[in-house]
Amino acid sequence: MRRRSIWTTVLLLAVMLVAAACGSKDAGSIVKSLDKKVGGMKSYSTSGTMTLRTGVEPQEYQVEVWYQKENYYRIALTNAKKDISQIVLKNDDGVFVLTPHLNKSFRFQSEWPKNQGQVYLYESLVESITMDNERHFTTDGDSYVFDVLANYSNASLSRQKIWLNKKTYAPQHVEIYDDNNTALVVMNFNDFKFDEEFEKDSFDMQRNMTSSRIALPTLGATAGETAGEGTADNGGQAAVQEEVSVIEPGYIPEGVKKPRINETKLGDSMAIMLKYTGDYNYTIIETRPTDKSASYEDGKLIDLGYGFGVLVGEEKKTLTWMVNGTEFRLSSGDLPEEEMINIAISTQDITGK
Repeated sequence: MRRRSIWTTVLLLAVMLVAAACGSKDAGSIVKSLDKKVGGMKSYSTSGTMTLRTGVEPQEYQVEVWYQKENYYRIALTNAKKDISQIVLKNDDGVFVLTPHLNKSFRFQSEWPKNQGQVYLYESLVESITMDNERHFTTDGDSYVFDVLANYSNASLSRQKIWLNKKTYAPQHVEIYDDNNTALVVMNFNDFKFDEEFEKDSFDMQRNMTSSRIALPTLGATAGETAGEGTADNGGQAAVQEEVSVIEPGYIPEGVKKPRINETKLGDSMAIMLKYTGDYNYTIIETRPTDKSASYEDGKLIDLGYGFGVLVGEEKKTLTWMVNGTEFRLSSGDLPEEEMINIAISTQDITGK
């Protein structure tokens, strides 16, 4: 009787140990599985909602991501409230920043997204987890949760929490915090599909410019004129030029004076020039562009949260981005890249005057 009791106890302990081993994983084993997952990944698609709390009011964007090995990307950001959409596309021809509803595109050569995290890219999230040797790990229902360092263009974003599905390792939710532990960016993934099959021209620039175009009135055009109409002749250009107004970014670096503002011309377009002086010296040129495309030999894609900018130059740098149909060109020989990004981010909620 006693022998049976001992064997029963041993058997129960063995079953409990096996169950525990099968039912739980430590951070190290999950990191290895994630690394293997990304290494063998051929493609994926996902969509979700990103909320930004970096401006005056929270802004919500719909995000759609397509990825195909080795180096094809399509990221679409849409703000339904403002009726704006922007696409980042990477294919064999380079990296493109497309604004379809304005028929505007930037093309440049870049190693993006290497060494630059994106909250909606799976490989960026996995890299953040695998590279942080001081990562914090816990579980939450059907999710593994990692608390790791953030690696984004916006230096005020210091840490992030990443929720991954326990069975598939697909991302479910991400929160990015500043130094005060305030969540400035929240990303919810509605769905995530590995090994997605895409059409042959899914990453073609022309297809994305035409199929993604939103039929909005051209800024400065009369009612009934759709995007791209009313700008082919001088009258159309004049209509756009009349709508140029001063937009002062909400952020000015410490030690810099308020700007001197002048009207100028950029090509055939009227423009506004804001000249800042002080500890840093820089200019911002604002225009409603009539040129529809620009191409650069080299450049860096800058994620502004609500959209994308292009940074070019070495000794003198120029950051170009668009907000509500206005194109901004910020140029400086001494302004740090981080400050340029802060200035660009601060224009998302500002209207002209």
